[in-house]
Amino acid sequence: QVQLAEAVGGLLQAGGSLILSCSASGIIFRINVMGWYRQAPAKQRELVADITSGGSGGRINYADSVKGRFTISRDNANNTLYLQMNSLKPEDTAVYYCNARVNVRPLAYESNHWGQGTQVTVSS
Repeated sequence: QVQLAEAVGGLLQAGGSLILSCSASGIIFRINVMGWYRQAPAKQRELVADITSGGSGGRINYADSVKGRFTISRDNANNTLYLQMNSLKPEDTAVYYCNARVNVRPLAYESNHWGQGTQVTVSS
């Protein structure tokens, strides 16, 4: 079983910064992709950013709404994912979820795993 543990989010004012972290543990052979998603009230869950496990830092993908403000990074040795969030806006308010696509064994199919979610609230 794979567990994703997210650090607690926070309540911030617009323009502030916050770093989210997520640690993966359990039976893991390889983590292929790790990412952050978010879900605001009455909205669908959306991708914020994700990063592959490739060399040179992996391939990174950002939602247009966070480009230039958020930075995703990954510590492969410790199976930890980070999201540096700068210039936060009220519209960034959401529950943020960590996601990992994992091979638990060398020949196993890739499985999809979610953290429990952490609330980030940005006031104007």
